[in-house]
Amino acid sequence: MTYLADLHLHSHYARATSKELTLENLAHWAKLKGVDLLSSGDFTHPAWFEETRAKLREAGDGVYEYLGAKFILGTEVNCVGQQGGRGRRVHLLLFAPSLDVAERLNAALAPFGVLAGDGRLTLSMLPRDLALLLHGLDPRCFIVPAHLWTPWFGLYGSKSGFDSLEECFGDAGGLIFAIETGLSSDPAMCWRVPSLDRVAIVSFSDAHSLPKMGRELTAVEGEPSYSGLVESLRKQRIAYTIEFFPEEGRYHFSGHRKCRVSLSPEEVRRQGERCPKCGRRMTLGVAQRVEELGGRKVKTWRDEKGFIRGDVGRPPFRTFVGLRQIIAEAKGVGVDSKAAQKEYYRVVSEMGNEVSVLMGAGIADIARMAGERVAEGVGRVRSGSIAIVPGYDGEYGRVSTWPETQGKLVPDS
Repeated sequence: MTYLADLHLHSHYARATSKELTLENLAHWAKLKGVDLLSSGDFTHPAWFEETRAKLREAGDGVYEYLGAKFILGTEVNCVGQQGGRGRRVHLLLFAPSLDVAERLNAALAPFGVLAGDGRLTLSMLPRDLALLLHGLDPRCFIVPAHLWTPWFGLYGSKSGFDSLEECFGDAGGLIFAIETGLSSDPAMCWRVPSLDRVAIVSFSDAHSLPKMGRELTAVEGEPSYSGLVESLRKQRIAYTIEFFPEEGRYHFSGHRKCRVSLSPEEVRRQGERCPKCGRRMTLGVAQRVEELGGRKVKTWRDEKGFIRGDVGRPPFRTFVGLRQIIAEAKGVGVDSKAAQKEYYRVVSEMGNEVSVLMGAGIADIARMAGERVAEGVGRVRSGSIAIVPGYDGEYGRVSTWPETQGKLVPDS
């Protein structure tokens, strides 16, 4: 079978996240979005772990249930240390097969960080050492490098990252069998790196608030269990991923936010890596790093169903704008307005869920349910006929379904 997974989520105990990120709300929004399997998020935080233990019920083989939603135990950590003569800060997703194993893992990590300090635990530990610790504690635990290309905390990031998985993990590199694209990149950008051919490419939301859940998803082929997930990732049984338009991500282009300078890789090659206005070194974005590390060109095309495919034989992907944003643009209101939210809830409740509307529903059916303008917007997103201003240096990009609405609404990002 094929199921949709969002395995990069947070609780309200993580910094810069919504207080609404509770297990009850995560379960509710999974139904709205159409997500089949969630990460519990932040299991290293003591208060969240106890709440997780109290509420989740075992459903078999590492899967837990709550209010109709299915979870596996996952969290994100920030590894900080010196390696290769440089300071490194790398975010990694950790997964455990049971609450008992997660509890033992928390005890093993306690000497390296303050568990109660942040839901996204900072560890004074290098990624290699963490990978070996997890494997020694329980070989069923696994790591997925998070938002691979992000400048500040991605494994390939320009600020403190590495140039390869092998450089980062050394002799523990064989324990890594999947990587997460992140919002500022898509699978096609990862396809350009031949060394990534051996790992599965997955995409998850990294949601810091409930509406952001499901903005990126992975359709996994196999049994929806913990061991089934591991087997599917190891064997790259990915049907497809659902992606942000990478230009909408905060670090797609290089630039300097203070000076409002945003540059493509071609412009960086011509002008250099310093801000042309103030002379300070810019934040080199994801597109730039892909140019630096990509060892091959990849031909891509959009098929008749809207999937983007490449000539390297990897699973395809589709790029989407959130349904709330399409509705807001169609109505000429803000994404977080009551009018947009009310219409969003009505449409998804009557048509199944957001993924069903964006991916599977007929345009005529959407028009009957949500109106011609919304149906037109969904069609434009499916074909990629949208307006985009790329993000840079922490500034989200602006993606608009209709060119005339460009810059008038806050994107659902």
